Amino acid sequence: MAVLVEEAIAALSTFSLEDDQPEVQGLAASLATERCATTSPIEYGDVSAYRLSLVEDTKAVNQLNALIHEGKEMSSVLYTYRSIPKELGELPDSMKHSQAELYLETYQVLDLEMSRLREIQRWQSSAASKLAVDMQRFSRPERCINGPTVTHLWSMLKLLDVLVQLDHLKNAKASIPNDFSWYKRTFTQVSVQWQDTDSMREELDDLQIFLSTRWAILLNLHVEMFRVNNVEDILQVLIIFCVESLELDFTLLFPERHILLRVLPVLVVLATSSEKDGDSLYRRVKMNRLINIFKNDPVIPAFPDLHLSPAAMLKELSVYFQKFSSQTRLLTLPAPHELPPLTSFQYSERHYLIVNHIGAIRAEHDDFVLRFASSMNQIILLKSTDSTDVDWSKEVKGNMYDMIVEGFQLLSRWTGRIWEQCAWKFSRPCKDSIPADSLESSTSNSDYEKVVRWNYTADERKALVELTSYIKSVGSMMQRCDTLVADALWETIHAEVQDFVQNKLAIMLKTTFRKKKDLSRILSDMRTLSADWMANTSKSETDIHSSQHGGEESKSNFFYPRLVAPTAAQVHCLQFLIYELVSGGNLRKPGGLFGNSGLEHSVNDLKLLESFFYKLSFFLHILDYSVTVGALTDLGFLWFREFYLESSRLIRFPIECSLPWMLADHVMESQNAGLFESILLPFDIYNDSAQHALVVLKQRFLYDEIEAEVDLCFDQLVLKLTDTIFTYYKSWAASDLLDPSFLFALDNGEKYSIQPMRFNALFKMTRVKLLGRTIDFRRLITERMNKMFRENLEFLFDRFESQDLCAVVELEKLLDILRHSHELLTQDLSLDSFDLIVSEMQENISLISFSSRLASQIWTELQNDFLPNFVFCNTTQRFVRSTKVSLVPVQKPSVPYGKPSFYCGSQDLNLAHQTFSRLYIGFFGIPHVFSIVKLLGSRSLPWLIRALLDHISNKLAILEPMITGLQEALPKSIGLLPFDGGVAGCQRIVKELLNWGSKTELKSEVLHGIKEIGTVLCWMALLDVVLRQVDTTNLMQTAPWLGLMPGPDGQISQSQEDGDSPLISLFKSAAATIESCPRRSNPSSFNTITKQAEAADLLYKANITTGSVLEYTLAFTSAALDKFCSKWNAAPKTGFIDITTSKDFYRVYSGLQFGYLEEYVEASSNNHDVLGDAVAWGGCTIIYLLGQQLHFELFDFSYQLLNVAEVETATVYYVLKHANYIQGSESLLEAMRKERRLNNHVFSLLRARCPLEDKTACAIKQSGAPLQRIRFENTVSAFETLPQKGA
Repeated sequence: MAVLVEEAIAALSTFSLEDDQPEVQGLAASLATERCATTSPIEYGDVSAYRLSLVEDTKAVNQLNALIHEGKEMSSVLYTYRSIPKELGELPDSMKHSQAELYLETYQVLDLEMSRLREIQRWQSSAASKLAVDMQRFSRPERCINGPTVTHLWSMLKLLDVLVQLDHLKNAKASIPNDFSWYKRTFTQVSVQWQDTDSMREELDDLQIFLSTRWAILLNLHVEMFRVNNVEDILQVLIIFCVESLELDFTLLFPERHILLRVLPVLVVLATSSEKDGDSLYRRVKMNRLINIFKNDPVIPAFPDLHLSPAAMLKELSVYFQKFSSQTRLLTLPAPHELPPLTSFQYSERHYLIVNHIGAIRAEHDDFVLRFASSMNQIILLKSTDSTDVDWSKEVKGNMYDMIVEGFQLLSRWTGRIWEQCAWKFSRPCKDSIPADSLESSTSNSDYEKVVRWNYTADERKALVELTSYIKSVGSMMQRCDTLVADALWETIHAEVQDFVQNKLAIMLKTTFRKKKDLSRILSDMRTLSADWMANTSKSETDIHSSQHGGEESKSNFFYPRLVAPTAAQVHCLQFLIYELVSGGNLRKPGGLFGNSGLEHSVNDLKLLESFFYKLSFFLHILDYSVTVGALTDLGFLWFREFYLESSRLIRFPIECSLPWMLADHVMESQNAGLFESILLPFDIYNDSAQHALVVLKQRFLYDEIEAEVDLCFDQLVLKLTDTIFTYYKSWAASDLLDPSFLFALDNGEKYSIQPMRFNALFKMTRVKLLGRTIDFRRLITERMNKMFRENLEFLFDRFESQDLCAVVELEKLLDILRHSHELLTQDLSLDSFDLIVSEMQENISLISFSSRLASQIWTELQNDFLPNFVFCNTTQRFVRSTKVSLVPVQKPSVPYGKPSFYCGSQDLNLAHQTFSRLYIGFFGIPHVFSIVKLLGSRSLPWLIRALLDHISNKLAILEPMITGLQEALPKSIGLLPFDGGVAGCQRIVKELLNWGSKTELKSEVLHGIKEIGTVLCWMALLDVVLRQVDTTNLMQTAPWLGLMPGPDGQISQSQEDGDSPLISLFKSAAATIESCPRRSNPSSFNTITKQAEAADLLYKANITTGSVLEYTLAFTSAALDKFCSKWNAAPKTGFIDITTSKDFYRVYSGLQFGYLEEYVEASSNNHDVLGDAVAWGGCTIIYLLGQQLHFELFDFSYQLLNVAEVETATVYYVLKHANYIQGSESLLEAMRKERRLNNHVFSLLRARCPLEDKTACAIKQSGAPLQRIRFENTVSAFETLPQKGA
């Protein structure tokens, strides 16, 4: 079935092709190769149809316009000219034999360029001759002359401006005479074999004179103009027109104003140099008027990097025009470089520097945008309603027209300010070329750097960025509404013209010009020329016919709105008729064109004519809407620097000297939140410059240079912008994670707060227009941000690897900040998952990989540094680094350098977080274990536990031969210490029994080995505390959903014995409710969720009861000791406890303990700083697991000595007799008491966590037979299937 067209259109209208991308760029017009004409496409060809005797004048205008177009192309060739010989270099010795061929090739290359210069020479001669002839056509011997039209005047001025710019460019290009000299030398070499070269030499001589003579074009124009010595009148007419237009601000757009400023000095010089009456000019135009104009604009833009100075031009031209040299008042005007500092400051303060006017510009922009948006809303409302209120419609459209005119005037004024500021900067380079904080050498700075790079202060750059954003945003806003306002503009122009010619002129015909036939004829011609009688609906056909012939009218006519605008020819003719009506063609009339001399016309009529005359001039710009907007928002001139490339003898400048990049870089460096949305607008300058290079200058090599710079600058933009964004979000995250109590205690806590910055608009940019290409800016930022997160993680891991294990808390804090910044950024960007990035950087992506980079590093630190060099304090439950020299030297990489953004963002936040991190640097305890558990997670933590358990097993295997050696060194019989020998005697007996003099190193290694085992056990004890706390927290979070509650005996019980858990019940009830709903959707998805809830319930309930890491470690150690039971826990031969001949492990450890306690007292060395309390943990655990605790407590040398001391101190006689000795042994006895208390603590903890008493109840059966140690299976634990260390 076919779909109706109306239905298809209605369906398509429901689709929206717009997205939420904000407008933070200028006009998104792609590069176009065709020329967009700003003049009438028919070139006034229809003027003859109006029979106004303007055919000859129109032909002259068309001829001048053609010359203007050709001259602009000549200027483009001359401006983009670059020296060729300097690229050729010196001739190498190996090519001396082919010198003639090289000269010929060089001549052929240079001849192509010189042919262009000869073409410029011929064109300027022809253009000067035609302009002079055209001026002479309007010269008359009598004082009152007629013509030319205003359009003709503008064509003359524009052609004269082209000649002036071309002459100025020829004077400035020093490479052209140099290239010509090289060309002439090569011509001399290659023309030896040629015949008849006289004509060629004459051409060369003429070209040499043309190129070497300053202001040769103006001198030639002067000669051509004064061949007939009666052009003074037309020159004076042009001067008066320029002066009045500048004084009364009649110029419509800034290019026209600059044209008048550039040609006025030349016109004054030409008019003054007349042989007839050169001083007559100053009788018509007062000298003060000219001086004021030249003073108000001492610098005039000519080319992007070239300027003109009226004062300098007048002084230089006075050398060539002798009559003008007598005008001392004009010649004493100071050039820009001659201005005194105070006067220069006044000029920059008053006129040129944008920073001094940005406040007013900002107010203009804000006010215009609001009113323009209101007018647009009215237009949209008008289009959406079928209102027949003609007056309201006319008012809305007229208001829209006024807003467009005001917008064009604002854009013209703002863009003109940028042109003029650039010209001022070029005229006054920075004398102190390098700031004090710059590290570059002043000798390396080019002239271009002095006028651009170092010539703009930070405030000036900010103002320029702001004004650029205003121009581009207003231009983009006006361009987007082109199709919406087109009808309103055309209707308003039509209404303006028809109201004037049908209503206002009719009134003038009845009143002012009623009895003046000549003037009445002009009015009738104006009505005939442009009146649209078909739109008049207030008369009958006979009335319309009579009104066409100027009949009487009783009331104003009403017009239907019609989309009909006047042509360029109609505007041209209407301006001519108004000019004829007011002045009769005599522009020399006192008071100017519309000045009221009190002669023929009333003031009101003159005001009406004046208002309509200038509206006519603007109609053409309004009708050529897109081209006008494009021309007024074109800022491509800010990039071009051809003159300075030549003067600096460089191929290109660094991007730091490029003004567009300087503006973009300033936005990033200034960290101004209000400017970041404008960061892409400077790249519109590159779009404008590329368009200018291809369309206007027509030079591909310039476009290639722009493209290369844009590629580099855009890469730098993405890098620096992402770094800025990353730093901001990192600072934001670090500020959020600061301890609130810390901020509350500070007086200046606000310095840790982050000022909000708006990056959301940039994050939505998916179609950035750049040199005709569309770039997904959001994707580039996302890719770069993912890379920065990976680089930051790599830096944090490298930093952690260069520090000890105590830095794990700092690593966790920094990773938390990085994770939080990732969460903040993920709200606007589609970044990779943070867990995925961490797994990738830890090389832990594989599903069968239980290890990770971080786990491996923690294990390496534990094995190489922590276990050998840290000691445990049982009182504080902390590990601290031994103050002694490290027994195991540790070599670590140096701490890598990182940007502040890789820490916490800003310097203040870095210091704040480092203050917290330093609190955990000097020790290792519960907070560090919490960090390890959080960092490793449930995947890598079992691997680390298994590695530590394997370390215990390996360490026991290493200790086995060493302990055997100590056992062999023990005496065959060791009895109990006699109480009658006293403390001193018992101490001597123990020393004699433990004669390990040759086993000193062996003793030390055994002690350190036992200490490492004890360190692992203490580490596991801390880990057990942390895991229990984590499990408790998880249980508290999941218990309400699983229906768990504490039972009466402290066990966990189910709240509902036979029912489902609350989690399952919730989803089952939701599924049942959906199924019972009459308008239910598909309930299968809810059933699937219910099944998933059941699976989650089973999973969480299975993980409620978890084992103890410490208990499993003890069980693992007990199993590892089974291999050494035969040597360390030998069964007595008699079946009874062997008191004297036993060499079990407890005997060896007892001797070692006595020895290091005695060394601790005698040598006054803090052995505790070397071994700590971990040695007691290791030794007591081995003794306990071997079932030797009772033996140790009965036969330990330290314990026996303490028993002797207790008995000895109880005897008063002995106390009095041996008080001094007891006092000397008190330190040893106190150390032994501390050690016994520590051993008792360890044994009590072991009995609580790994009870063995009920398993080895007695050593002898009741029958008297000996009973060996019985092994029972370990309890079930979550760590029974730990991964191997190599996994």
